[in-house]
Amino acid sequence: MNITREKSGDYSILTLNGRIDTTTSPAFEGEIEKLFGEGEKKLIFDCSGLNYISSSGLRVFLIAQKKVILLRGTLSLCAMQPAIREIFVISGFATIFKIYETREEALVQ
Repeated sequence: MNITREKSGDYSILTLNGRIDTTTSPAFEGEIEKLFGEGEKKLIFDCSGLNYISSSGLRVFLIAQKKVILLRGTLSLCAMQPAIREIFVISGFATIFKIYETREEALVQ
C-alpha cells in the first residue's frame, strides 16, 4: 500500500493506493494518528487507487471516523472503485461515512 498526503485548504487528503489488509492497516492507522497528532481534523480519504480492503482495513476507517467525531471534525471518502464501494455498502459502512464520487465534491461539502 502507498499513501500520499497533501493539503487543500483546511483539508488533509490521504490518497490510498493498493491494498489495506492485515499487513498494511497498521501503517495506514499510523498515518491517520500522525494527522490527528498534528491537529488535523478535516480529512478526506481519496480511495481512487484502493483496490482491496479487508476487515482490518475497515476497522481503521471506523476508528478514524470515531476519532473525528470526538474532535468535531469531518471525514469524507471519495473516488471509490465499484468493488470497494460495494464492500462499504454490504458492510453497512456506507451509512456511517460521507462518500463522494469525486475529490472535488468532497472538497466543497
